[in-house]
Amino acid sequence: MAVTRTRQPLVTPALPVRSRLAHPVLLLTGILLVALNMRACLAAISPMVGEIQQTFGLSSTASGLITTVPVLFQGLGAPLTPRLTRRFGTERVVLGAVLVLGAGVLLRVLPSIAALYGGCVVIGVAIAVLNVSLPGLVKREFPAKAATMTGVYSTTMLVGATLAAGISVPLEKALGGGWQASLGAWSVLALVAAVAWLPQVLRSRQERGVVAAAPAGRPIDGIWRSPLAWRISLFMGISSLLVYTLVAWLPTILADHGMDRGEAGLVFAFSNLVQVAGAFLVPLAAGRMTRQRGLAVAMAGLNAMGIAVLLLAPVSGAWVSAAVLGVAQGGSLGLALAFIVLRTSSAAGAAQLGGMTQAVGYLVAAAGPVGAGALHQLTGSWTTPLVLLLVLAGVAAVAGWGAGRNRTL
Repeated sequence: MAVTRTRQPLVTPALPVRSRLAHPVLLLTGILLVALNMRACLAAISPMVGEIQQTFGLSSTASGLITTVPVLFQGLGAPLTPRLTRRFGTERVVLGAVLVLGAGVLLRVLPSIAALYGGCVVIGVAIAVLNVSLPGLVKREFPAKAATMTGVYSTTMLVGATLAAGISVPLEKALGGGWQASLGAWSVLALVAAVAWLPQVLRSRQERGVVAAAPAGRPIDGIWRSPLAWRISLFMGISSLLVYTLVAWLPTILADHGMDRGEAGLVFAFSNLVQVAGAFLVPLAAGRMTRQRGLAVAMAGLNAMGIAVLLLAPVSGAWVSAAVLGVAQGGSLGLALAFIVLRTSSAAGAAQLGGMTQAVGYLVAAAGPVGAGALHQLTGSWTTPLVLLLVLAGVAAVAGWGAGRNRTL
């Protein structure tokens, strides 16, 4: 498979692939509402895990699977999406995925352990489809501003996650229906996103001739044999592993070193808030660069710095670590998504690369929380897991250096 070198900055010129569907404001509104759903239903469950554990009498391992299963199925479902978009069209696939996501949210709150985990599976697959569909859609509809738009929707995902984590408990109290009512309420957000997305589906049916005259481009031949695609996938995978591992264990690490659990929760929330800035600014910077090698290494370096502070001064340096990790984690997510649109020359290629990188990425990420917990249980300390995360940050730097080269698939 040929990898071509380009000489121009990677702000992709307008390509003759834009379908000009519904009004740009409606399109942007639809994308943002879809993006709000893509992390909110995952983040909303974290404050509820203790109550769910009590309701069903789950062990700690079984409770951990509530957050691990959706991540795992994001990886398993990602490779299927390019076929779906080629057969049914991106607009209909996105609509279907949002509706399935809402159904998964409702399934998860039914009074059954099977329904709980079944809902987690459905949610993971639906998010996988959206994860892969949106980069191709952005590449097609905003070809000259693909990196900027990637930053906008990746920021919106994190905003949704932050809001969900913050209001789940107040929502439970306001609705008065326990954790089931709080978690089930997020299906309403999915329904709102589906309604907002409907104009895209209706217009795509009306303008089939336009879409047919402006194909999304040919798929990339031999993508699974491409070193560049694997570097991007590895950068995505390790970056996601670092995020999900610390999402799962950061408050516990701080509390185990003597920090009050309330303050540990505030530190964690602050880190999530800072991620929003990184997720917006880093893709914006990436789109203005010919090469993103230095940016990728900087994100990996900040991850390593934040982990090192957590390792050496877990309590006294907690707020500094949270700030650094927030920038690094949000920026790494945004940059990994930006690589998908910057390293491809067509919407079809972006969808295909997105399927590969997110399949690899989320399968790798799913091992992080479980692996860190197992190492902690084995050694009785958080030192070994954190040292391993430091090593992985170095691997991410190497992968990011290769992914940031001025080449396209």
